[in-house]
Amino acid sequence: MTIAPPPADELIVAGRRVRCRIAGDGPPVVLLHGIGRTLDDFAAQHALLARDHRVVSVDLPGHGGSAPLDVPHTLPALATAVAQVLDTAGITGPVHLVGNSLGGAVAMRLAADDPARAASLVLVNSAGFGREVTVALRLLALRPLGRLLLRPYPAVARRTEQAIFHDPAYVTEERIATALAVARQPHATRVMLELVRSLGTWRGVRPQWRRELLAAVAALDLPTLVVWGDRDQILPAGHLANARTRLPKARGHLFRDTGHMPQIERAAAFHALVTEFWARPPAG
Repeated sequence: MTIAPPPADELIVAGRRVRCRIAGDGPPVVLLHGIGRTLDDFAAQHALLARDHRVVSVDLPGHGGSAPLDVPHTLPALATAVAQVLDTAGITGPVHLVGNSLGGAVAMRLAADDPARAASLVLVNSAGFGREVTVALRLLALRPLGRLLLRPYPAVARRTEQAIFHDPAYVTEERIATALAVARQPHATRVMLELVRSLGTWRGVRPQWRRELLAAVAALDLPTLVVWGDRDQILPAGHLANARTRLPKARGHLFRDTGHMPQIERAAAFHALVTEFWARPPAG
């Protein structure tokens, strides 16, 4: 039996179904999740930010309830798809881009490809700042092992959730059920393998796209906040130091006793941090 992700809104973008949530009024904010995840990772922040922002949470192509693309799923393709969602939603001006993990790299790619769309970047335990990544993702780059590892087993889904959160209280049956529902989508394995193999190898994250992307983002001189959880088992907290080196004008923040998703484990503090960052006048 196929179980769908939790209900949300839906847009038709370039003939393709996109699962999303849009709420609130004020400066626009876009929330982008990580690889193999869904917009539900930003549910708490969506509700908090919608009090005084126009908030768009979106399932990336081929994730959750969003249909896959007709082209290979790569970082530039995902960024283009997000831009199309914004156009369809009638949001054409600059937006605050907030991305977790892969979503952070998508946010950076979108800002680099179309700077007029970006008011700021909030990069949450973001991909792009180092080679190191959990062995579970590196093994997916090996053929044919990747397909075997992506079979939707409950035990695997539970271990994945346990790796994401430092506090085991966040490893709920609801989150495990959502992860299984996402993994059981007929296109899920293909999308994951296309992304993993375009971004990395069994040795880790490829350096070529990281160097090019970070150089492009640094040249934008865009207000940027980089945050991390110090107990991240997916992308190590040492990447925050790399971010400060590659983006020297960016502001950084480390959450203590926090895993890969500070926006969930430290929801109130995260909300206060990003809204204060947006309210601060630009440097210089």
